Amino acid sequence: MLAVIHVLFRDDLVSLGLVSGFTDGLDDVGTAVSSLTPVWAAERTGIVASDIERIAHDFSRAEAGICYGRMGVSTQAYGALCQWAIQVINVVTGNLDKPGGSLFTLPAMDQVTNTSPGGFARFSSRGRGLPEFNYELPAAAMVEEIRTPGEGQIRLMFTGAGNPVLSTPNGAALDEALEELEFMVSLDPALNETTRHAHVILPPTSPLEHDHYDIGFHNLAVRNTARYNPPVFERPKGALHDWEIFAELGDRLANLLGLEPMPRQPPHELVDRALRSGPYGGASDWQISIEKLVAHPSGIDFGPLQPSCPDRLQTVDKRIRLSIPEVLRDIDRLIEDAPAEGYRLIGRRHVRDNNSWMHNHQRLMKGKPRCQLMMHPDDVANEGWKSGMMVTVSSRVGHLQAELSASDEVMPGVVSLPHGYGHGRSGTRGEIANRHPGVSCNDITDEQFVDQLSGNAAVNGVLVSLSVSAA
Repeated sequence: MLAVIHVLFRDDLVSLGLVSGFTDGLDDVGTAVSSLTPVWAAERTGIVASDIERIAHDFSRAEAGICYGRMGVSTQAYGALCQWAIQVINVVTGNLDKPGGSLFTLPAMDQVTNTSPGGFARFSSRGRGLPEFNYELPAAAMVEEIRTPGEGQIRLMFTGAGNPVLSTPNGAALDEALEELEFMVSLDPALNETTRHAHVILPPTSPLEHDHYDIGFHNLAVRNTARYNPPVFERPKGALHDWEIFAELGDRLANLLGLEPMPRQPPHELVDRALRSGPYGGASDWQISIEKLVAHPSGIDFGPLQPSCPDRLQTVDKRIRLSIPEVLRDIDRLIEDAPAEGYRLIGRRHVRDNNSWMHNHQRLMKGKPRCQLMMHPDDVANEGWKSGMMVTVSSRVGHLQAELSASDEVMPGVVSLPHGYGHGRSGTRGEIANRHPGVSCNDITDEQFVDQLSGNAAVNGVLVSLSVSAA
């Protein structure tokens, strides 16, 4: 992506379009990428230089286009830099805030105008000093925060609907560290690889036993939409929704501290209030409300996304700042970072089992086994191996064995294991998942391997070695 930006500047293809009047730092970006040629990128990525140039030219000349990237480009050693480069490409080609390009939503329940713009590095982890983002520390710091004595040491943990033992780097170390906690509570319907360590498990109602309004989805949708789902089934007698569990815990804590408990309000009432006061509420022709959404079970489409900048920007001065010193310094780190010899491990997510909880459903797990080590056929041949062999994959933190599968879906020099496996551990209650245990790729990802700019865990691109036992 940096080489694409280089070509856009080199060949005078930069055209900001609608955002030109409120964008700063363009010249600094051009200077920062001046040496990052397609030839340089080709040596690093294996993508032919002429293809990089063609992509840059085609993208800049297209009537509309969008550069987009999510999980895969984020959870690696230069994740923050990648996300910056994605937005720069959209900006310098005039595709930000343009129909057909990258646009912001205007959701019925608007979380942009109702929340703060966030923050970064206002405090850091006690061990390595990893920065917070939006008041959250990187998961890569979890084990050391449990095990490092002193003020701020994690001695009590509350988990909610997650399985970090299988989804965070060096999950094997976290598996051990959770046993060292003085107290652990899990709000979760499952007794899984993480919640098995809890002293108390508080099971909420199932997804089909409570109502739902997807705040996150509507904020990220490709059209402005709203949809509300009432519960499909009545909840069992005595069962509590997750919000009721949190409310009850809050009431009890308030009583212990001698404080007045917070008033309880069901989520659907809060959502209804937000809908009525939002852009499609009482002040609009839509007159949106929970009641109206119930009458439209398939949801309501408010139309395509529209240009909304600079008003929609959450920067103090309503301007786009491309020249971010921390990011530009990270480009220097990338240039100086010599590629290491060896294979690089990446994860993958299958449609039918992209998270660990999906492994406990027979309809999703039937068919051929999917927890295999994918490796490019040329690498398989060079090693003298073949599909079906058991290969040992080793990293700094541990090793595991997986069945080899030759596949041209990965690049040479890259191997891939799927996310979310590693079942069959004692104390869990997942009959189907335990029949398909597989191995957890995060038992060999490295909590010390992080994106140095953001502090985020780099679970993709982990340096590993491969071996097979002698026959």
